[in-house]
Amino acid sequence: MAAAGLAPLGFAAAGFAFAPYRLSGTVLGVLLNHTSALAALGDAVNAAPYKAPPKAPVLFVKPRNTLAPAGSACEVPPGVEALQIGANLGVVIGRGACRVAASDALAFVAGYAIVADLSVPHQSFYRPSVRFKALDGSCVVGAPVARAAVADPDALAVRVFVDGELVQRTDTAQRVRPLARLLADITDFMTLAAGDVVLLGASHGAPLARAGQRVAIEVEGLGRLSFGLAAAAAHDHPMEPHA
Repeated sequence: MAAAGLAPLGFAAAGFAFAPYRLSGTVLGVLLNHTSALAALGDAVNAAPYKAPPKAPVLFVKPRNTLAPAGSACEVPPGVEALQIGANLGVVIGRGACRVAASDALAFVAGYAIVADLSVPHQSFYRPSVRFKALDGSCVVGAPVARAAVADPDALAVRVFVDGELVQRTDTAQRVRPLARLLADITDFMTLAAGDVVLLGASHGAPLARAGQRVAIEVEGLGRLSFGLAAAAAHDHPMEPHA
């Protein structure tokens, strides 16, 4: 189940003060924003064609077709053994933000939500594959909470469970760009609108889950997001992961 049925997302009930209390449809993800993820690349960041670590946020888009509510059964494409589960703090923008200073950035935040960024494992880190990142229903969005409910978005405990087993314990700290700096750097070259969502970035070592398994993500102060994975119907051109 993708975008259908997702629109209101309970934003009005959470006390968000911007109309129309729904996602705009623009969700921006960020890669390599966890210090351990960047360090794990080693000398690869200095190899051609990049020749240096990224100097700006490495962004990708989760388009409207990827959006799915909590409780969804997200499809694993034919030919893919498992999906990578990127546990994210989703940052809901409350008003237009253009070239904001880091010191002012959090004033543009309406609230937060747990977001699961599902993707086919692949090796491209500077140019994320649209094919592997934009699967239908691959951006599962939990119930939002107002900004005031989260004292420090850069210090939240995160846990990921697969079939009830704890498979990842991490947090929102140790980011290359903490939230305020990330928003300042993004809005330096593009405007964020009310209802846009920016993902803080998954931690290194995101776990895998297979069709038939249940996934739950807990973020301190935001509760729990649960969903399942199901096998997609077979077709003539199965996806080849890791490309």
